[in-house]
Amino acid sequence: MSGSSQATARQVAMVFDLNKCMGCQSCAVACKMIWTREAGEEQQWWCTVNTQPGRGAPRDWESMGGGYRDGRLVLGREPAPEEIGGGWQFNFDEVFHGGRGHAAHLTPKANGREPEWGPNWDEDQGGGEYPNAYFFYLPRLCNHCTKPACVEACPNGAMRKRREDGIVVRDEEACRGARDCIKACPYKKIYFNHVRNVSQHCIGCWPRLERGVAPACVRNCPGRLAFVGFLDDEGGPIHRLVHEWQVALPLHPEYGTEPNVFYVPPLSPHPLRADRSIDESTPRIPPAYLESLFGPRVHDALERLRGELATVRSGGRSELLDTLIAYEFRSLLGPFTAEPATIGATAPGKEAR
Repeated sequence: MSGSSQATARQVAMVFDLNKCMGCQSCAVACKMIWTREAGEEQQWWCTVNTQPGRGAPRDWESMGGGYRDGRLVLGREPAPEEIGGGWQFNFDEVFHGGRGHAAHLTPKANGREPEWGPNWDEDQGGGEYPNAYFFYLPRLCNHCTKPACVEACPNGAMRKRREDGIVVRDEEACRGARDCIKACPYKKIYFNHVRNVSQHCIGCWPRLERGVAPACVRNCPGRLAFVGFLDDEGGPIHRLVHEWQVALPLHPEYGTEPNVFYVPPLSPHPLRADRSIDESTPRIPPAYLESLFGPRVHDALERLRGELATVRSGGRSELLDTLIAYEFRSLLGPFTAEPATIGATAPGKEAR
C-alpha cells in the first residue's frame, strides 16, 4: 500500500471535545463491559482515558514507533505486558471472607508481583507546579485511520477497512498472531490475546452501527463531549467541526496514518504570578505542549474557540459553541440515533475484532 489511502465509500469519524471531558471513564467501562470480557482480554481496554501530560497507556506509547515516515511504513515495537498493565488479580477472599477486618485491604497483583503500570496509573497528576498545575483528559481508541498502518503491516491479510463505513476490522480466523499490526500502529491501541493467539482492537462498534446505534463510548458519555457521524456529511457536526470550523484535530498527525478520531483542544485558565495576580499573557497549558500533540494547527483552533467565546460573552451567538454544547443529546449521534435496547445483546461474530 505504501501509505496510500484505503478506498471507502464513506468514513465514520468521531470528535471528542476535551473541554468537557471530566475523566469519569464511562466510555472506557462501557466498551470494556461489551467487548473485552473473554479469556485473554483482561488487559485489554480498547478505550482509555488518559491524563495529559502523562505517560499514557501503554506506558510511554508515544516513543514506541510505527506509522509512516515520508510515505513509507515504519514498524515500531510491541508494548510489553507490564507497560500495558491491568488485568490484575485481587485478594477478594482475604478481604471479604478472611475475618481480618480492617487489617486486610484490596491489593492488586500482576502474575504474583506488584503491578508497575496500568491504564490510569498517573491519573490526575498532570504537569506544572502549584499554584499553576494543570491537566486534561484524553480519550483514546482505535482511530480507524484513512491510511491504516496496521492493515499494510499484516502479513496474513487478516485486516481491512470496511468499504461502507471505513471501520478497520480483523478476521480472527485469518489472524496468525504475527503482531506486526501492533508494531505498525503508532498509537498502540492494538492488543495481543495470548490465550487465543490473535491481536484485537476497537471495532468501532460496527454491529451497533449497522443497526443504527451509536458506539458504546459515545452513547455512554455523560458529558456530551463525544460526537459520531460520517465525515462527508456536510450538514453534520463532524464535518463542520473538522473541515468548516477546523477546531477538531487529529492526535499526532505527523504519524502519517490520517486518523478519523479528532479532538477539540482544551482551553485553560491563565497562570498566577507570585503575588497571585492573573497573568493574562499566556494560558496555563503550554501552547507548545498542545502543538506536540495536535500539530501547529492547534493554535488557530484555540484562537477560533477564544474568539467565539468572546462573541457570546459580548451578547452575540455562536453556532460553533452551540454545536459543542450539544443542547440536544441526539445531536451528538449523527445518523446513529436508535436506542441500544432495540438491538438486544451484541454478538460480534468472527470479524468483529
